[in-house]
Formats: sequence, structure tokens, C-alpha cells
Amino acid sequence: MTAAQADLARARNEFTPDTPPPAVVIDTPQVEDGAAIWRIARDSEVLDLNSSYSYLLWCRDFAATSLVARGAGGEPVAFVTGYIRPERPGTLVVWQIAVDHGHRGRGLAATLLDALTTRLAGQGVHTVETTVTPDNTASDRLFTSFAERRGASLDREVLFDGGLFPEGTHQPEVLYRIQPIGPRAHVGAGDGDGTAG
Repeated sequence: MTAAQADLARARNEFTPDTPPPAVVIDTPQVEDGAAIWRIARDSEVLDLNSSYSYLLWCRDFAATSLVARGAGGEPVAFVTGYIRPERPGTLVVWQIAVDHGHRGRGLAATLLDALTTRLAGQGVHTVETTVTPDNTASDRLFTSFAERRGASLDREVLFDGGLFPEGTHQPEVLYRIQPIGPRAHVGAGDGDGTAG
């Protein structure tokens, strides 16, 4: 194990959803955070980047089902966006999760996911859905670990075949359905941290 790997393992073991990394505050996004969230998504280099306008709207219209992690200066350093499915009010769809490159390895993605689902479980949410492309190992690890921490089942099925996308090169979007989401457990080593969605 290299020194960097040891630092990463230590960081993942030190931080849990109850104790976010030092100088990081978990908060509801504000419209003013939209540009920073867009930049974090863009710089991830793996998320489908939406228009900057859509991130502003997300911070306005879906703030209750999204979170940001703020750094020491109050700027967003990570985010999770989601929405409640209109026809299934007990289901949270996690749209995107991303962590700024300089804040990875601290368990922030898992912390945000746990904080959001804990908050919404009190409002009747019992199922989490997201889609993951087959090449996104960070997302797979993050959501598999989340299901294990919650003692929940994780079912996978192709939701949108790659051929449905206009560019013709998009990988299939695999639906991950995690249910029921019970009480949270602590984030530990091996939990994904980086970019998901």
C-alpha cells in the first residue's frame, strides 16, 4: 500500500454520515450554487453534462430533494441531486452525484447520499432509484455499498437501451432500485467517492 492509498483508507474510515469531513457543511442548495454545481459536473468528465440553466432550475425547483457539501468558504465542493417520482411518491430518483477533484477520497458522495435519504425517509421515501452506465464503476460501488449499509435489496435492469439515445454511442442506462431503505449505517472503507449518476 502506497502512502496515498493509506491516506485514502484512513480518510474513508474517519468520516461517517454523522461526522462529515472537517470544514465541510451539508446544506440545501441555493440558486446561487447552480454555476458551481454545473462546474463540478463538467469537471467530473463522466457525468452527462446538462445545460447550466438546468442546474439553476434544479437548485430552485428540486432543492428539497438535493444537497450540497460546502467547503470552508461556503462554496459547493460536492452535490447530490434527486427528485421524487410523481407516480411513485415513495421513490427518490438520484439524478447525479459528484465530488470536486480536490475533495475526493473523503467519503463525501456516500455522506451526501446517506444524508439525503435519511432526511427523505422521514417523509415516506422507502426506495431509491438511479441509473448507471456499465463503465461507471464509481457509481456501481457507491450504490452497492449504500444498499449494503441500509440492509436493502439492489435490483438492476436496463432502463434505457443505448440505441434510444440520439448520438448512437451512448451506453445503456441500467436502473438500480434499492429498497427498502432502512436506518443508515456508517460509511466505511470501500465506499465509493467521486462521481456517480
